[in-house]
Amino acid sequence: MQEFDPRRPTMRLAPKILTAAAGLVALGLGWKLTAPDAPVAVVRAPLDANALAALQHAAFASAEAQPGFERPESIPVQVRPGETLENAVLRTGIAPNDARQVVAALQGAIDTVNIKAGMAFEAAIAERRNGRAGSARLIGLSMRTGPSSTLTVSRTFDGAMKLRELEEKVTDETKVACGEMKGSFYESVADVGGTPAVISQAAQLFAHKIDFSRDIKEGDRFCLVFDRKVTESGRTVEAGDLEYAEVKGQKFYAFERNGEDGKPQFFDELGKNIKGFLLRTPVDGARITSTFGQRKHPVLGYTRAHKGVDFGAGQGTPILAAGDGVVLEARRWSGYGNWLRIRHSGQWDTGYGHISRYAAGIRPGVHVRQGQVVAYVGSTGLATGPHLHYEVWLNGQRVNPIGAKVPQGTILAGAELSRFKAQRAHIDTLLAQGGAPDPAAPKLALASLDRSKGPQLR
Repeated sequence: MQEFDPRRPTMRLAPKILTAAAGLVALGLGWKLTAPDAPVAVVRAPLDANALAALQHAAFASAEAQPGFERPESIPVQVRPGETLENAVLRTGIAPNDARQVVAALQGAIDTVNIKAGMAFEAAIAERRNGRAGSARLIGLSMRTGPSSTLTVSRTFDGAMKLRELEEKVTDETKVACGEMKGSFYESVADVGGTPAVISQAAQLFAHKIDFSRDIKEGDRFCLVFDRKVTESGRTVEAGDLEYAEVKGQKFYAFERNGEDGKPQFFDELGKNIKGFLLRTPVDGARITSTFGQRKHPVLGYTRAHKGVDFGAGQGTPILAAGDGVVLEARRWSGYGNWLRIRHSGQWDTGYGHISRYAAGIRPGVHVRQGQVVAYVGSTGLATGPHLHYEVWLNGQRVNPIGAKVPQGTILAGAELSRFKAQRAHIDTLLAQGGAPDPAAPKLALASLDRSKGPQLR
């Protein structure tokens, strides 16, 4: 063992070398971070949902320990017309230097000059403690730039801004969305992952079977099956067509028939086409305000025959073609105001009165499909308010739309029925394997912050 001699200097060079190297690294890092023209590092990596949430947490939550500042709070911001991105960031209450820094950091990833009004982002802001004077501190900013991509800018331990570009993997899957009615059909299906397009498709599918304003009750069960593109955090990027729909025990399976136009039709469990000849309700979500028969006219004041059914709906609500057919009339007609009449097969016609305007391209001779938007609810003619007057004609005579016995759909047979049964078995297997409501999907932006306390910007 070597003896220690205080008269002789030590020859251990390793600690000195390491210290000097660390100093050079720190000096170089400090110069890079403080240099005015230094580029902002961009981190790009595909992330799963847990890694994404962890990165958000690491990016923003570390600022909670900063002396003199409160915990960061999330502030949603939308760019106003004529406003620059820097001015939008300044509205969060931070210092001008912070706003310039974060905009400079974003320049490497987006066009920060030619921005559009309505562009949204969320800022993590820390207020000064005990009401001390001075600007709030910008901790980080999060901005969605695409269906599966997000930009975050976060403050590092030494105060610099670091830009991260987060990209989620998108996969194809078959979504089984089942639940019970709580509120409207739209709200209930949306709660279990249904998209607006899928919900609208399902509502039109059941329009000739169910009146959603009268027949649906709290607790009624429903199930939808549809294809979708979904991110790792569970957010639907794109939804495909509906493959199966069930409401109150009525089950409809999508099936593409041979020789058709490529669009699937819907059949019940036995292979019977559930597409009724005419829709029961040609306005989504409307309520019946007046039935077929004798009544006192609300404008004229005397009793006369009411030869249709009135559906109360808001001004501009879309009116759907009750069935496939050809537009016979689209004109002004006396007390009906703007009037539309469609000729269907078998000498059946439907009529629509008091409409505010026609849909684009609707004119006599044009072919329309069942469920197609053909006009919009209004109050033209003799009407006290916006509503649809709906009539059904058979051989030139008006009949009660509610009780009319209209033709039924076709029934599959032979090879088509065999293919349908195989497809039905596949859907039934999916339903048996899933169908429980999904838990809340993790959110991309500012996952670790308390959203409920952030000040509101106007």
